[in-house]
Amino acid sequence: MKKIRIRFSKKGKIRFISHRDIARIWERALRKAQIKIAYSEGFSPRPKISFGLALPTGNESEAEYLDLELETLIKNAPDELDEIKQKINSALPMGLEVQSVAIKEEGSESLQQSVTSCTWQFDLHGYNTDEANQWLEKILESSEIVVERERKGKVVVEDLRKQVISIEVIGETDTGVRVQADLGTQPRTLRPSELLAASNPPLKARNVCRMNQWMLQGDERVEPLLNNDAPAPSAQLADVIRRELKNVRTNGQAHEIGPSQRRISRSKTKT
Repeated sequence: MKKIRIRFSKKGKIRFISHRDIARIWERALRKAQIKIAYSEGFSPRPKISFGLALPTGNESEAEYLDLELETLIKNAPDELDEIKQKINSALPMGLEVQSVAIKEEGSESLQQSVTSCTWQFDLHGYNTDEANQWLEKILESSEIVVERERKGKVVVEDLRKQVISIEVIGETDTGVRVQADLGTQPRTLRPSELLAASNPPLKARNVCRMNQWMLQGDERVEPLLNNDAPAPSAQLADVIRRELKNVRTNGQAHEIGPSQRRISRSKTKT
């Protein structure tokens, strides 16, 4: 196989580097690590690197992904894949770290096509557990969370509620509470900042971190690549991670709330 999938983390000050600049950093790191990447043909050849869902600038992540195509075939040998991992890590700047490398099967879907939801954690400042739970209940009981966005000069009305798969308080911090949310990515990714901005009153998250990205394999949700050097589910056999989440069915869809549903509506935002 010539294609590999890489899982990496993005932590610390480098979270303030944009997605586009991170792509440039990866290109330089791969050259420095002497990883021979295949290039496209034509007047301006480009390295065959495909990134997953863009991470908002300022957010951290434990689960970022990229696919790349190599010049030569490699074997699905742990030693060879581990050598690639070590070479790349030695060339990456502080804050970026490769966690896993695996062979990617020819013809499998791209990361942006296959990922259907993400798990996020973030902190709410100035909230105690009871106050945060009241806010969460308001979200889960709402039939709609309607926002107006200005996109390419046109106002588009969107309902965010269907993208909220689950949300819960998972602990307290020195200044508030920590929340975990599973948010959908199809047909458009919902980010924690957008959900909080649509609240009434609008809220602002701190210490936002993407913990997982999920894709569907039958009725199960699995990660594109586990954080233990296991093969990617879309490429090779892998252990299935089952997530039994509140308000989530095994097909990744939210439960219906019932007749006492409410609607949240916020003003327009630009995208």
